[in-house]
Order: sequence, then C-alpha cells, then structure tokens
Amino acid sequence: MDYEQRLYELTAEAELVPEGLDLVAGLTGFSDAGAAVAQLKEYLLESLSSTLIAEFDADELLDYRARRPVVTFDEDHISEYEPQSLRLYLMTDELGSRFLFLTGFEPDFKWERFAAAVTELVDRFKVKATTWVHAIPMPVPHTRPINVTVSGNRQELIESMSVWRPTTQAPGNAMHLVEYRLSELDHPITGFVLLVPHYLADTEFPGAALAGLESVSAATGLIFPTDRIREEGRVFLGRIDEQVTSNAELAKLVQTLEERHDAYMEGTNLQSPLTVDGELPTADEIGAELERFLAGKRRGDDDSAD
Repeated sequence: MDYEQRLYELTAEAELVPEGLDLVAGLTGFSDAGAAVAQLKEYLLESLSSTLIAEFDADELLDYRARRPVVTFDEDHISEYEPQSLRLYLMTDELGSRFLFLTGFEPDFKWERFAAAVTELVDRFKVKATTWVHAIPMPVPHTRPINVTVSGNRQELIESMSVWRPTTQAPGNAMHLVEYRLSELDHPITGFVLLVPHYLADTEFPGAALAGLESVSAATGLIFPTDRIREEGRVFLGRIDEQVTSNAELAKLVQTLEERHDAYMEGTNLQSPLTVDGELPTADEIGAELERFLAGKRRGDDDSAD
C-alpha cells in the first residue's frame, strides 16, 4: 500500500482509532450549492471534538491556479498564509459516539490514486460504512424541505429517502469515483445529493447544511448539535420571505415552484422537478429579484463586524 500512502501522511493518533467506525465525507469543489458542504465542515469542526488522523498532500492533488490559497498582506509583508487542506479526523458526536470525517478540497488530480487511498484507509480502520454529501442547484422552492437523491448500495436508505431517481449522465466528482470503487468491493456506502433551491445556490444557505447533517444522521445514527444552525436557518428564511412578500412578481415565481414541487411529490406524471411542461422560472429571473436583498445582507454583516 506504499503507493497509495504517498498521497497522505498518518499522524501518531491514527493508532488510537478503533475499528468499525462510520466514515463521513464532504469535499468542496465542482458543486456545493448553498455552501452546504463548506458549512457542514465548519459546523462540525467547531461544534465537536476532533483529532487529526491523516492529511493528504495538497501539492499532489490540488491545482493552485484554480483554487488559490489566501494570504494576508500586512502593510509591507506577508503575515499569514492559509493553505487548502484535505484531512481525515477522528470526531465524537453529541452523545459520545466516534466517527471518521474526511473533509477539505476535492482533488483536482490523481482521482484513481485518491480513490485507492481512501479505500486503503477504509480497510485499515475497518470502516463500518461510508456516507458522503454534496449539493446541487434545483428548481425547487425555499418554502419546502430540502430533499435528497440517494446513491450507493444501501437500498433501505434509497427507498426511504430518495425523492428523485433519474437515469442520466452528469459531471462527476472525486467522491463519485470513491463510491463506485467501494461499491465494487461491496462496502456499504451512501451518497446524499442535496437538492438546493437554485436561486439560493450562490449563498450560504443554513438549511442546506442542516439537511446534510440530518441525512448523515439518518444513515449513521450519529447525533449532531443543530440548535445554532436551525436558528440561523430560521432567520435567513425569514428575511427571504420578507423579500418575497414585498414583490408580487417574485411571489408568483415562488408559488409556481411550490405548485410544481407539490405536484411532483404527490406522485403525478411529472418525470422530475427538472422536466415539467411549460416554462420554468430561471435562476436569473428569481436571482435578479433577490440580489439586492442578498447584497444588502452581506453589507449589513460587514458593517456589524466593524
């Protein structure tokens, strides 16, 4: 396994990892609608105790020109450098159950070697099951719960949670390959695709992160503290609702999305939320109406931080 291990370095604490834990994964990259995975990462690392177990080699896996690290320029010198990271942590949930958490950037290079490295880690720690999350924009209303499409080989989760099951070709990400390789080995694996309102895809939508946490809980039985993110979600949606209420055209567009969503969920002949008769409101149509509000929200946040 030395070939795979060159992509990551284990810490001394790796020897303390018990066998049979769940592995949870969320990588940021090609698609992270609503910043769901980014928020999930930040929330878990801030809310739960964690121990670094392994770190992947960014120089091998990251295209720095596409995702440049942040530096702090302090008058006449560079005072701080914030590199991108891809790390494996040993975490403890709210009730004391431990799990592994793979998080950070999605590799730009060497996907096959990355998948082989993750497979080696799964084997090394005798991982019980792997669960991963990502998020895509969909023409669905913010007034309805965020639903998921479920992939993998845990049929009970697919049957109970997957609301949209297309047969289609789409751009893949590195965790798709990991899922494919682990499925070939009959390792229990589940992928949750969060279906995020497309007009909120470029915002930090707390509801998307909450849906990710709830999906992971459903697959693993892990319990996460969610009070803060629930409150943030209520405040965020309240402000969106205020904007919708004050704009008749925007309210009509959201109502159309609601009607189509509800009809689909009731089991009509609609093939999916993406393929319906008639014209579907575009992200630009709804986003243009929300942009002033969202821009104002960002300016308000900046002012309050001063």
